[in-house]
Amino acid sequence: MIRVTNRGSFKNFEAFAARMKQRTYLTALEKYGPQGVAALAAATPVESGETARAWYYFTINRPGYFSIQWANSHMESGISIAAILQYGHGTKQGVFIEGRDYINPAMRPIFDQIAQDMWKEVTK
Repeated sequence: MIRVTNRGSFKNFEAFAARMKQRTYLTALEKYGPQGVAALAAATPVESGETARAWYYFTINRPGYFSIQWANSHMESGISIAAILQYGHGTKQGVFIEGRDYINPAMRPIFDQIAQDMWKEVTK
């Protein structure tokens, strides 16, 4: 025979479940949008400054899914200038201009802080 007993309450779990259901923890993520834009703008290689000023963010919030996405609107001939700065590109003369990884180092501290804050939020 197996016997299961329980002592105490589920108060902490119930509070956690209520926070998760209300999705209030997602509002804490909103502050990272502008922080990411500032970090990307500061890290973007500057010639004219147009690409650095073109960073923006948006959020997607639907049942079961939340996302913050950063993007850059500076395009030339349908090509993202931020992307070619990051990954490199070929020229009309057949020369490859190597990219410079500036996005990942700029965003790493933001991602680390998001992970730390979300862990705190779900373990309250």
